[in-house]
Amino acid sequence: MSALILAVLLAALDQTIVSTALPRIAEDLNGFDDIAWVSAAYLLASTAVTPLWGKLGDMFGRKPLYLASTSVFLIASVACGLAQNLPELIGARVLQGVGGGGMIVLTFALVGDIVAPAERGRYQAMFGSVYGVASIVGPLLGGVFTDQLSWRWAFLINLPVGIVALVIAARALPAATRGAKARIDYAGATVLAAIATGLVLITSFGERWGWGSPAIVGLIVATVALAAVLVPVERRAAAPVLPPAMLGSRTVVFSSLIGFFANAAMFAVLVYLPTYLQIVHGVSATLSGIFMLPLVAGLVISQSLAGRWAAHVERLRMILLAGLVANLAGLLLLGTIGATTGTLVLSVYFLITGIGIGMVPMVVLTTVQNSVPAADLGAASAVVTFARSIGAAFGVAVFGTLLNTGFADRTHALPTAGGFDAARPDTIGHLPAALRDTALDAFAHATAMGYLWIAPTLAVGIALALFLKPAKKTDAGDQADDQAHYQADGPASAPVDETVPAA
Repeated sequence: MSALILAVLLAALDQTIVSTALPRIAEDLNGFDDIAWVSAAYLLASTAVTPLWGKLGDMFGRKPLYLASTSVFLIASVACGLAQNLPELIGARVLQGVGGGGMIVLTFALVGDIVAPAERGRYQAMFGSVYGVASIVGPLLGGVFTDQLSWRWAFLINLPVGIVALVIAARALPAATRGAKARIDYAGATVLAAIATGLVLITSFGERWGWGSPAIVGLIVATVALAAVLVPVERRAAAPVLPPAMLGSRTVVFSSLIGFFANAAMFAVLVYLPTYLQIVHGVSATLSGIFMLPLVAGLVISQSLAGRWAAHVERLRMILLAGLVANLAGLLLLGTIGATTGTLVLSVYFLITGIGIGMVPMVVLTTVQNSVPAADLGAASAVVTFARSIGAAFGVAVFGTLLNTGFADRTHALPTAGGFDAARPDTIGHLPAALRDTALDAFAHATAMGYLWIAPTLAVGIALALFLKPAKKTDAGDQADDQAHYQADGPASAPVDETVPAA
């Protein structure tokens, strides 16, 4: 477990640690125009390869693939740290994302292998806490490395920690169990990777390129067309990356959608609340992390409690609903923040939001793992991870658009002399003191409205959760009944399955 936790920590950190280092990277490598690709390349690659890593783990055993993905990640981390220009760094980030995507999905699947179904929630909660904490700590570490050492250490620090994780995993993980021999589904993997690429590009660059631009419209059309092709391609495959029965399982589909919406809200909070604190309240990047500690505390505590409660698998839906409701309440409270909201009030709002965030992700993953046969454990974990990754990109992109549009609408009449740009909130400091408060109020209002607009996604998640009835599994012996249960959950079944109530 220590090796797996370290791996998740590294892979999760590398999604956020470069955010505060990007300006210095752009300056050192002379690449301001394309600097956004440093973050997008990692997200794109890690999302695109997630389903393939999951399926290969099912086919060839997860231990060797876990060791391979970790090795790829470490080699790419060194390449990132030694990059001499921006194309080299972006290429290394793509390779790093390939390894990081495998590390995360294989870790979640390995827990399903080595932990009894009734205990999965408790152990998955550890990884959920690590993931949430990494989202807060990552930007802080990136800033510290950039200011005190060099931005290159944001990547090179992975090497000593990763080697420790690799050695422990090689010695401690159980021997790999191979699945049935079959040809690799190259066609399905290619279509899925293309869909992921399209979705990440749309969400990452929609605002920058223009939502109505030919590039974005073309990507949307191509992605929709590929999604329509996916099911026929997978039905013809001998060992599909996404088994058609899984695509027809309402438990898998509904749980993945809940994970998508929950992660969209989660990353809208984790990415933009520190920005609100730094711009509106004038705190440093380090202090903004300290201000966020109530949210981290709520996340860690609720993850731990949800994991313990999940041992009683019949309570999974109750835990999921409680988390979604708390998360929705937190977003609605954040929808009331302003430029003068006090620290104590913010702390309470952050705590409630953190509690909601923490209770959802691992319950969703446990629900899916408990509803599929052991042979598809990796593929099922990959589906949830894939949905959550796309949800995170979607949440950040949509909230960023709402925030920037709302801020620009309320400040377009302010003078631009001195360097203020209504399209860039970070230029508020260039305004005269008499107008600065107006701009700060506008930014706080735009932030609050963004959370109110994101809140309905959680309402959709709550509606989906009402139709989930997680499978009851108390020990590994129940795996023998998995295949029949899994098939009963498909679209062609009679309405008597145990996974969801009859329509």
